[in-house]
Amino acid sequence: MLDDQALMQALNSTPVVEGRGQDLWRDDHEVDRWAREHGGLGGDEEERRWLRTARDALQAVESGAAAEPRLRRVLAGVHKAPQPSASGIEWHVEAPPERRLAVELVLAWADVKERMPGRLRPCENAECRLFLLDRSRANTARWCSMKTCGNRLKARRHHARARETPRLDESTGEVG
Repeated sequence: MLDDQALMQALNSTPVVEGRGQDLWRDDHEVDRWAREHGGLGGDEEERRWLRTARDALQAVESGAAAEPRLRRVLAGVHKAPQPSASGIEWHVEAPPERRLAVELVLAWADVKERMPGRLRPCENAECRLFLLDRSRANTARWCSMKTCGNRLKARRHHARARETPRLDESTGEVG
């Protein structure tokens, strides 16, 4: 099963760089690298297609768009089967090999939604396409990164307020 970090890597594979949207997974080698790092086949065209479909659907759902038909396609015919082990029962995903990692990506998302309701969300910077998993106690994180999006938005708000605030002309004593 994929962990939270793998889920966030997949969701955040379409960043905005220098004002332009990028898709890191457009490059087959990048998708294959991610797949191999997480137990996938790597190098399989069908696996890439399913991973991109799952990622795009999850991004859409988290951004408030409808994506259920795409998620249904990814999960069609998939089963979780119990298997006894020394520690009890373990659940194993039964899916075609080329779709298994995409299914695990959707299941990792579902697990996060269940364990941490309301904690996975898009960055509040409208110009950003990244997502954050808020681990703060108060669940108040707003940006994917305080260093980038948070500081930029705070600086913009500060400059906007400064432009709106009338200034005192020190030579005349008048507000202008």
